[in-house]
Amino acid sequence: MGTRRTEAAETGRPWTRLEDEAAIADYLDMLIEELSGRPVNKAEHNRRLRAVLTERSKGSIEFKHANISAAMIDLGYRYVDGYKPRPNYQDLLRRVIEARMAARPELAALMSAAADEPEPAPETAALPLLRLVAAPRIERDRKRVAERPQPKPRVGHPNYLVREAQNGSLGLAGELAVMVFEEQRLRHAGKKRLAERIDHVSRTQGDGLGYDVLSFDENGAERLIEVKTTRGGVSMPFFATRNEVDVSAAERERYHLYRVFAFGRQPQLFTLKGSIRETCVLDPLLFRAEVA
Repeated sequence: MGTRRTEAAETGRPWTRLEDEAAIADYLDMLIEELSGRPVNKAEHNRRLRAVLTERSKGSIEFKHANISAAMIDLGYRYVDGYKPRPNYQDLLRRVIEARMAARPELAALMSAAADEPEPAPETAALPLLRLVAAPRIERDRKRVAERPQPKPRVGHPNYLVREAQNGSLGLAGELAVMVFEEQRLRHAGKKRLAERIDHVSRTQGDGLGYDVLSFDENGAERLIEVKTTRGGVSMPFFATRNEVDVSAAERERYHLYRVFAFGRQPQLFTLKGSIRETCVLDPLLFRAEVA
C-alpha cells in the first residue's frame, strides 16, 4: 500500500485505546521536551514504550508516532519534529489526543508561547543564517485534499498553527532572514550588483503583490519570493492566500516559495518553484458563499 498504509496494515491488528493512551502520553512527553528546548532521545522513548507495549515493534511504534503527528496537525497542534506526519489514522486516535491535551495545560502553554512569542526587532538581534535543504517529496499518490474527509472544526479550541501564521514579527523575521540569504547567494556567485537590487517588496510596495521579496537568478532573471516561516518542523503545513496561489500560477516561471522552518532553533529553508497548486497539496479551509 506504499505511503497510504493504515495503522492496522502496519501492525497486523488495530491499536487498542490503552495502547493509544500509552503512545500518545509518550509522544506528548517528547513534545514538551522539544518545546522546552531540551534534547529529545527518540530511541530511548521508543525503547521504554516497547517495554510497556510488548506486542509492538520499534517500527510499529514509529509508525504510530507518525500517525499521531498527522492527527496533531489536523487538530491545530505542533508535532514532534522528526516524526513525518502519516494520514489515514483511526478516529480513536484524535479522541484520545484531545482528552490527553485537555489534561496537559503545561503543553498548551508551551504551544501558545511557541506560536505567539514575538521575535526581537531586527535592529536589536542578529538575523539567523539559513541553511538550504532539499524540499520534502510530495506523496503523489495521495488523493487531493478536496476528495478526503476533513476533520470537523473544533469550536472553542485554539489552533496554534493559525496563531503562528498570524505572528507578524515571526513572519517579518523570516522575510529578513531570506533577504540576507539571497544577498549572500548572489554575492557568492559574483553578482554584487544584483544583490544590491534585492527589494523587500512587502514593505516597500505593500503586501498585496502575492510575494514578499524581489530577488534575481544569477542570469539576472527576476525571482518572486513568497516567504512562509514556522518555528516547527519541515512538515508543518502553512497557509496561503488565494492571491498568493493565483500569482504563483500566473508567474510560475518566476515564482518561488521559500519555506523557512525550525526558526529560533536551527533555521533552515527549502524552496519550491512554480505554481503552489502544483508543488503543494492544498486544503480548502475557507469558502465564499453567494446567494444563488
